[in-house]
Amino acid sequence: MPEGRTGRPSKALNLEQAKAVLVAARGSRLYAYLVLSLLSGVWTEEARPLTWDHVYLAPENDIPPHAAVWRSVRRHGETKTRKSRRAIALPMQGVEVLEEHLRCQKQERASRGVQWNPAGRVFATRSGEPVDAANVRRDFRAIVKKAGLAPEWTPRELRHSFVSLLSDHGIPLERIAMLVGHSSQATTEAVYRKQLRPVITQGAEAMDEIFQFEARRSDSEA
Repeated sequence: MPEGRTGRPSKALNLEQAKAVLVAARGSRLYAYLVLSLLSGVWTEEARPLTWDHVYLAPENDIPPHAAVWRSVRRHGETKTRKSRRAIALPMQGVEVLEEHLRCQKQERASRGVQWNPAGRVFATRSGEPVDAANVRRDFRAIVKKAGLAPEWTPRELRHSFVSLLSDHGIPLERIAMLVGHSSQATTEAVYRKQLRPVITQGAEAMDEIFQFEARRSDSEA
């Protein structure tokens, strides 16, 4: 078997870049897809096969809005297994965008005389077919270009951006690992080491604050 080529290292959007991409995507068929990917950290192979019967846009019995997704085994296709299933909480912005996406999808299918199927794909073509990964990449490049960024960004890097933005916001590594569906934080650290904000300085920063406080108190007592 021929050896595969080494892929380029993945990178992450910063907050301003992420906002620019979402603004550029508004009004496009890919907008809800990008919002879900960036704000919840799903894999692209989890987002593409997602169906509406696994999306819960209203809270129920103290359970917040969420989506049930399955990570596919790429070598064997988009295979659902019990072990690969996980529930992802949806932020309110994601809920609102998906609600609007659902309304538009219903209107589009009604205008084409297609009977609405509540278990249909969340992300589909105008003819109701599943979206293709190559088409998603193509449309995403056009949106990234519209946002004023270099066109080499890929949809999978939205997940890297999700991790990076959480890390920049001070979310602990163990919580990020749980959110992205890793069995341990060591996996998250190995996969996303370039996106994680270094925390090695936190001890020094804390001691600076502690001893600065003690010095101020000693001066006041003197």
